[in-house]
Amino acid sequence: MAREAATTGLAARRAAVAVLDEVLGAHRMLADILADPAGPLGDLGPADRARAQRLALAVLRHLERADKLLDPHLRKSPPRTVRNVLRLALVEVFVEGTAPHGAVNAAVALVRRGKRSGHLAGLANAVLRKLVEQPAETWTKLPPQRLPKWLRKPLVDAWGRPAVSGIEAVQMLPPPLDLTVKEPARAEDLAQELGAELLPTGSLRLATPGQVSALPGYAEGAWWVQDAAAALPARLLAPAPGMRVLDLCAAPGGKTLQLAAAGADVTAVDISRPRLARLSANLSRCGLGAEVIAADALHWQADAPFDAVLLDAPCSATGTIRRHPDLPFVKDGSEIAGLVELQARLIDRALDRVKPGGRLVFCTCSLLPEEGEAQLAATLARHPDLRVDPAEAPGVSPDWRDTRGGLRLRPDHWAERGGIDGFYMAVLRKPG
Repeated sequence: MAREAATTGLAARRAAVAVLDEVLGAHRMLADILADPAGPLGDLGPADRARAQRLALAVLRHLERADKLLDPHLRKSPPRTVRNVLRLALVEVFVEGTAPHGAVNAAVALVRRGKRSGHLAGLANAVLRKLVEQPAETWTKLPPQRLPKWLRKPLVDAWGRPAVSGIEAVQMLPPPLDLTVKEPARAEDLAQELGAELLPTGSLRLATPGQVSALPGYAEGAWWVQDAAAALPARLLAPAPGMRVLDLCAAPGGKTLQLAAAGADVTAVDISRPRLARLSANLSRCGLGAEVIAADALHWQADAPFDAVLLDAPCSATGTIRRHPDLPFVKDGSEIAGLVELQARLIDRALDRVKPGGRLVFCTCSLLPEEGEAQLAATLARHPDLRVDPAEAPGVSPDWRDTRGGLRLRPDHWAERGGIDGFYMAVLRKPG
């Protein structure tokens, strides 16, 4: 029986450990690993693949907690792969609710079968059996995973330690699934049908969604997946039927769908053809239309200016760590300066494509003021004739607005509801 328990689910566990090795050792983003057909998940069936991904994400969200339990029991640090096996076993027991004997037996089997780790199987068995006997409170009393120093310090400087601790607490939890409804008038009915919460901003939220494509309304294109924060820029733009709108850096396309569903005449531009293919597929599923163009937003030329432009600029993505807990282990902040410069160039190009009196909605899914508040201040300094329109949309809290009129969302906002992605957004109006 012990051997059977140890081998059950071993393929998914082995793949999860291999993913952790790639993220923590090779510093590869999880999205790149998942997209690699020769990667650790390439040969798995759908169920094992989903389980391996879930387990790897869980370990990344709780890695610091696992190490705090492990380190007092290790005379010297084991090889990375063995440590990741130990981390996985603890997360399975204390987070996933796996039976301790099953998690321990599987971990020991993984260590024993490793090419260079077989001699450490006894150590793994002894350490884990001692730790999994501890009460659950031993785990839950440990502090949440801390952000890396390069990110934590500027956030503490901006909002203080309590706010950053709140962000870290939210990022420790698996995020809920948010949906944007094609026809807002159906939101309440769809919420009841899906068993979802209707959020103040109009998005639907499911705590435990299951398979997305099996949910009611998916096949008919009644909604699409989009975090509640990511749905706000298009709502700030307030598209109207017939309005000519340019969606720059449009993929994966949630904002394009919103604009098209409102009846706007939408042109969606993005540099990535594969990501645009996903956008086009969602347009087709939802019965919506837009002109989709694969091009570099810095160099693409429009035939005529637009009534409004939405620019979701490339950024550090630090506002999405609750969905991408691998990011703090892969990035080190060295790319920020280049991203800030690129954002400024994109803003200036986007403004060239807005007709007099028209609007530009600029946004980034970043927590860093450099990519938000400071970027807005720099834009206004370069273009003193611009006006910041109030960031108005249903459900927007006054506490989210900054002194210049931009909107700052943090993951700890709506913490009692499951949090929200970090974003900064502002509405700029040209004179004329």
